[in-house]
Amino acid sequence: MQYILLVSVIINILLITKILILRISIKNLRIDYEERAGLGSNTLLRVTGRDHEMRKLVISMNKTLEKLRDSFQQYEQGDQEFKTAITNITHDLRTPLTSISGYLELSEEISKSDDLKRYLDIIRERTETMKKLTEELFDYSIITGGEVTEEKRDVFVNQVLEDCVMDFYPAFMERGIEPVLDITEKHIVRFLYPSYVERIITNLLSNALKYSDGDLEITLSENGKLRIANSAKALSNVEVNKLFNRFYTVENARNNSTGLGLSIVKLFTERMGCKLDAGYESGKLVIEIDFPEK
Repeated sequence: MQYILLVSVIINILLITKILILRISIKNLRIDYEERAGLGSNTLLRVTGRDHEMRKLVISMNKTLEKLRDSFQQYEQGDQEFKTAITNITHDLRTPLTSISGYLELSEEISKSDDLKRYLDIIRERTETMKKLTEELFDYSIITGGEVTEEKRDVFVNQVLEDCVMDFYPAFMERGIEPVLDITEKHIVRFLYPSYVERIITNLLSNALKYSDGDLEITLSENGKLRIANSAKALSNVEVNKLFNRFYTVENARNNSTGLGLSIVKLFTERMGCKLDAGYESGKLVIEIDFPEK
């Protein structure tokens, strides 16, 4: 009886030891997995124990990791190639469109029939639309590709805002929109990407031109907050929340837009660390951007 009891105790000790070793192996495997499971890593899992089934498990997990990493690398390569292709295509489109616009301007100096004038007006309108869409796609491909083509420097936000408003003024007048400006006399100078600031303001004004019911308020406060508000009965709270989504457009205000304008605004503000807010207040679309201090 004592012999049987002794054997039983030894077996239990061996089993407990085996379980403890397995627990340690599983713990080490978990830690190893957390350290090496990143899809960008090339290292594989290791096993410290001698258990045959544990080794088979690690081998199986390593094969799965290798397949996942290969798939991820193929995805990253394909995604980058796609972005590069979009950038190259949009860049190639800009040159002929600029040339077409130049020749259309030259045609203004030539005598022509009423029909030819009408045809040229249609071509000019379509060309401007294509230029706008190409610029939006180019901007988007650059920003999503992570490329920054310039250095940050001091930007005089007041001046950029005033210049952009003047560029849009004829279009506003044509729509019967009289902008109400409240731009602080204090110089708002921020350390930002100049072209990004200009593109942000341009896209916001373009959005106001599309959605406004006839009014537009533009404010730049002393603390560097830009506020653009306009009546927009065609919108709703739900649609306002979607305006900054990629490729989103409101059907009755589509106006040949890709829906990239405000998504570019969002991406550019995030890249520069600016705060962006949008809301729908008493029938008005209100968009605010905080340009941060240096």
